[in-house]
Amino acid sequence: MVQRIAKAKLKDLASKFKCVALTGARQAGKTTLVKEVFSSKPYVSLENPDIRRFALEDPRGFLQTYPEGAVLDEVQRVPELFSYIQEVLDNSSKKGLFILTGSNNFLLQQNISQTLAGRVGYLNLLPFSIAELNKAKLLPASDDELMIKGFYPPIYDQEIPPSDWCPNYIRTYIERDVRQIKNISDLIVFERFVKLLAGRTGQELNNSALSVETGVDVKTIQSWIGILESSFIIYLLKPHHQNFNKTIVKRPKVYFYDTAIVCSLLGIQNLLQLETHPLRGAIFETMVVMEFVKLRTNKGLPVNLYFWRDKTGHEIDLIIDEAGELFPIEIKSGKTINTEFFRNLDYWKKLSGFENSFLLYAGIQKQHRSNGTVVSNWRSLMDFPI
Repeated sequence: MVQRIAKAKLKDLASKFKCVALTGARQAGKTTLVKEVFSSKPYVSLENPDIRRFALEDPRGFLQTYPEGAVLDEVQRVPELFSYIQEVLDNSSKKGLFILTGSNNFLLQQNISQTLAGRVGYLNLLPFSIAELNKAKLLPASDDELMIKGFYPPIYDQEIPPSDWCPNYIRTYIERDVRQIKNISDLIVFERFVKLLAGRTGQELNNSALSVETGVDVKTIQSWIGILESSFIIYLLKPHHQNFNKTIVKRPKVYFYDTAIVCSLLGIQNLLQLETHPLRGAIFETMVVMEFVKLRTNKGLPVNLYFWRDKTGHEIDLIIDEAGELFPIEIKSGKTINTEFFRNLDYWKKLSGFENSFLLYAGIQKQHRSNGTVVSNWRSLMDFPI
């Protein structure tokens, strides 16, 4: 079993709160983790039709079946249960009584905010991180292989080729989860929209352009973006709020949580196709940015990551905001250092007055230059204050 970094935070939350909610994408390993950490608790899946019917028809009787608490998996399937869970929690002083899991952040968070606010510790579980794969000795040797394989557990523990697993995952997500979240009548148009979005990973999110290409209105695009974000398919990286020259862009950048999904949506099935693909750099950037997100998320910390771009085209791929101290990071998929790599970092440093900067690239040379630290072993991410 791959040991999850989030395990420590999950135990910590269960020692402090009466209830803990663990959310994340389908197949990210939530069930495996809660069964391991809370092995003494009954495990109840609300995907089971018979159990779900019992919970719907007699929620109080259902909860009384588990006087010492339980792990309730996919609890968003029975939103009526939350008010009754609140009643049980208010009448108990026991910590970690109920462990709730769900694969849709919006539905679960909406119900928690309405009924269980202040009673629940909240944690997101993302697919494997590089550190987790490395510790388990499952980490692919090359960056390209890692991008194609991605980070979802079934590709590693069940040894399912990503070319087989990803299309089925996407199809299941679109046909099942999207209908559960919102009744989208034309799934073919939605699927085309997701593919168009994959071609924009690492780019600014332009809803108007997507609206034109997809053939639906902007409000629908915004709604669909919300669905993908709450389901942990895409991540929106916000622009940094500090205006140094008053001409920064205000739209977020869109990233997919997993590069294997991006490759599948783009039709990339092997290393040769990836090596020559025009979006290889954007896919590499996606992988790196999501590793930074996992570092924070696995510790249960708010994500302190942003990007910066002005309207003349100068851009910093990633900015870590550590209590007001800013650390700009330029991400390059190339293996040879080029002085051009430092151009945007130099511009931003002159503009902002901050001194620290990092160039993170796929090569093997580590350097401390006057205009920034060159990070070679980017997979460790140990040089960053995060």
